[in-house]
Amino acid sequence: MSGQQAVEEAITARRSVVNDAIDTRLPMAEPEELYEASRYLLEAGGKRLRPTMLLLAAESLANAAPTDPDYGAIPTAEGDAIDVMAAAVSVEIIQSFTLIHDDIMDDDDVRRGVPAVHQEYGLSTAILAGDTLYAKAFEEMLETGAKSARSVEALSELAQTCTQICEGQSLDIGFEQRGAVSTDEYLEMVELKTAVLYAASASIPATLMGYEGAAEALYGYGLDVGRAFQIQDDLLDLTTPTEQLGKQRGSDLVENKQTLITVHARQQGVDVDNLVDADTVEAVTEADIDEAVGTLEEAGSIEFARERARELVTSGKENLQVLPDNEQRDLLEGIADYLIERTY
Repeated sequence: MSGQQAVEEAITARRSVVNDAIDTRLPMAEPEELYEASRYLLEAGGKRLRPTMLLLAAESLANAAPTDPDYGAIPTAEGDAIDVMAAAVSVEIIQSFTLIHDDIMDDDDVRRGVPAVHQEYGLSTAILAGDTLYAKAFEEMLETGAKSARSVEALSELAQTCTQICEGQSLDIGFEQRGAVSTDEYLEMVELKTAVLYAASASIPATLMGYEGAAEALYGYGLDVGRAFQIQDDLLDLTTPTEQLGKQRGSDLVENKQTLITVHARQQGVDVDNLVDADTVEAVTEADIDEAVGTLEEAGSIEFARERARELVTSGKENLQVLPDNEQRDLLEGIADYLIERTY
């Protein structure tokens, strides 16, 4: 079995158990429309990369992966057991909450190949669905059964992460009104908007399980590979067909989103603001995007972004030396590579 195949199988297996747990832990309730809207994107799909990362970190620290995973009984440093699946569901719920609100702010019509929540259920219900998920995530993090001090620390990290995500989103919105941003400013924005949730996902198991020495290194792993993930997302927005991407290809360019690609292109003298001759996502054509991508490739901006993503993944993987030398550590290394090799 190739390394990539092993990683894909690991993701698929853990996605399955996370999906089952979401069905159990986020049941339908009244008002029915609110909970339908809350579950809508969770049921629409998703790779479950963040909870997979969390589960693999927990398995590696425990130095064992159950043949039939029982994440309700992962041993801690002292030998007692906690339910890390509750933490895994918590971070995936946070991810869904952010997507709902992102789509509202960006006025995006499609997410994961289906209408965005605010398109399907209306703006008011979508806002309430996001708020409901936000609250449910904290409820879930309280269900791990970890010692109280560790639970409080994990909750504090989750709260701080949510604050940082909002800060990053605010920076992203502000960047749309600016003619140029620096590379450092862009990387700070994606660290807050995207990478901190990967960092929390990787480090929270160590916190809950009592491996305090490993938490900081795992946070660094998640932070670096999370930034690389966002850079790859920016690349895919330009290079992946609309049907596969699940949204209009090139939408970031039309919406004047600042990405590492456009930041670099501006520095090379490219007139980024006029790369696409379309005022709306609906009006852009594949030919428009092809021409824009050609210009960005000539400027070296596409390759610059790819190289930076590779550097971040290499840096992130170095932090995994804190883990035992086992299959799960190897899979976390493989996931880091997968994040910048994926095509959607």
